[in-house]
Amino acid sequence: MPFGTAEYQKRIRKTKERMAAQGIEVLLITNPSNMNYLSGYDGWSFYVHQMLIVIDDEDQPLWVGRMLDANGAKITTWLYHENIIPYPDIYVQSETLHPMDFIADILKQIGQDKQSIGVEMESYYFSAKCFEQLKKGLPDARFKDASDLVNWIRIVKSDQEIEFMKIAGKFADQAVMSGINLIDENVRECDVAAKILHSQVSGTEEHGGDYPAIMPLLPSGKKTSTPHLTWTDDRYKSGDSIILELAGCYRRYHAPLARTVNLGRPEKFLKELADITVEGLNECLAIIKPGVVLEEVAQTWSESIAKSGFSKESRIGYSVGVGYPPDWGEHTASIRKGDRTVLQPNMTFHLIPGMWSEGSGFAVSESFRVTEDGCETFSSLPRGLFVKEGSGLE
Repeated sequence: MPFGTAEYQKRIRKTKERMAAQGIEVLLITNPSNMNYLSGYDGWSFYVHQMLIVIDDEDQPLWVGRMLDANGAKITTWLYHENIIPYPDIYVQSETLHPMDFIADILKQIGQDKQSIGVEMESYYFSAKCFEQLKKGLPDARFKDASDLVNWIRIVKSDQEIEFMKIAGKFADQAVMSGINLIDENVRECDVAAKILHSQVSGTEEHGGDYPAIMPLLPSGKKTSTPHLTWTDDRYKSGDSIILELAGCYRRYHAPLARTVNLGRPEKFLKELADITVEGLNECLAIIKPGVVLEEVAQTWSESIAKSGFSKESRIGYSVGVGYPPDWGEHTASIRKGDRTVLQPNMTFHLIPGMWSEGSGFAVSESFRVTEDGCETFSSLPRGLFVKEGSGLE
């Protein structure tokens, strides 16, 4: 396990405090990031239904999952083996049985079927069918939406978590540069992606990397007008700009990073857009410290780019940490207008004020932690537009 038992027990105590405040007696967790955070469980098993059950008057949670994955829970969690409850394979993708039927029966057997039960309604891994089967199997229960109950506990990191994210930040720097160094005329996008993926997983001599929650995003040329494209087998051409957005990942902790490179001399618009974006990013980082409200950071960004006649509607950042596919974000605080989250030491965010326009775009980002008197970024790479001309970088 990446943390000692005392750390997991502390997280469980905080979870129960939030449960009590929300009138929840039993919490059903399907988000694998939250399962990992509270139990240590780490397996590529989230494609089938699995659950961590936190009960207000029980010391340890219950892990319920596919029988094939039960030994994985014994290996990766701090739970007693008797608290690891597998369901038979007949429940997997069955037309007549559902894992939530099995879970409802478990809750009945232990006398928890008439309680106030919290469920993660907004979890990617909790389907409408899951909810319907639980309601059918637990007709006397009172269900409450607990979508972000554990997520908000995760937003302030321990010192050990910060160390993991610093390691992930080194992976991100290395992966971005491995991609930029390979990018050139006539090189295939997929070969650059393969180089990045190798770098992300191999990590450094001291630490090996994990698989990231999101694949490398590598829009190029006209595709830089939008952020969330991966790669094809197209070959890069002279004049192309390429946005690289990816993350280093260590022990499931992510440090996302974005940089942009241009093959040859950039057009005037792209150069100006890069300068404006970097200036706005730097101004945002300069004001970050404990006590600042997130919408103040967003306002700083808006005022900075407005000086050059630009505006941006979407958020420019979000809380990050533990993550599993399909997302490394924590789904809590966002850097945008209206978010009144007050910054505290050891909160961690991905600040990505990318600018995308019709036909072209520029993105630069920093993952950072809030310190006692400011902020610390996890990357050490230059923030400006990278230019490859002739035999190397400028």
